[in-house]
Amino acid sequence: MTRRLDAVERAGRLIALFCDDARAFGDVAAVDPADVPATERSLLDHHRHMTVTMERHHGGAVDLQVVAERRGDPAERGWYAREIVLRRGDAAIVQYGIVRIDLAAIEPTAAAAILAKSAPLGRILVSAGVLCDVQHVALLRIEAGPHLHACLGQATTLFGRVAEIAVAGRPAIELLEVVVPTPNAQRG
Repeated sequence: MTRRLDAVERAGRLIALFCDDARAFGDVAAVDPADVPATERSLLDHHRHMTVTMERHHGGAVDLQVVAERRGDPAERGWYAREIVLRRGDAAIVQYGIVRIDLAAIEPTAAAAILAKSAPLGRILVSAGVLCDVQHVALLRIEAGPHLHACLGQATTLFGRVAEIAVAGRPAIELLEVVVPTPNAQRG
């Protein structure tokens, strides 16, 4: 039970960066992998970059759209957070996410690429050869509220995950990643 509460609290801290009212975001609950439909489970229950997983699943590159961003003290290369959606080639939204990054833990060229907002985080980290360890993965069920509905254009039951990424052994990135069902996606 503690692990489930921890997952919801971790998601809540990320949600609070962009949504003042957690109820407006939606109802978030930790779930066991067995409680997640097969397709969503295969996209979420792993220790790899979601960008790579989503691109493999959708058969091509996904494009980044930054919905909102927040920044710590830039003079100190502090933290940077953004709320995003990823779209496949036909413009369908396939993933929603919130990421909080300790820019001081990221090599400067990769940090600059992240701030340029030209590519999804996973693609930048993989291209830069940044050694990452995706850890503390926990699965979530989300009943979308008005905030999430506004970002995605749909209100439904969604599945996601919270995770952390260590860079060179140092905790550097916190993630909330939500799979968005597409009309022609198969659900298991």
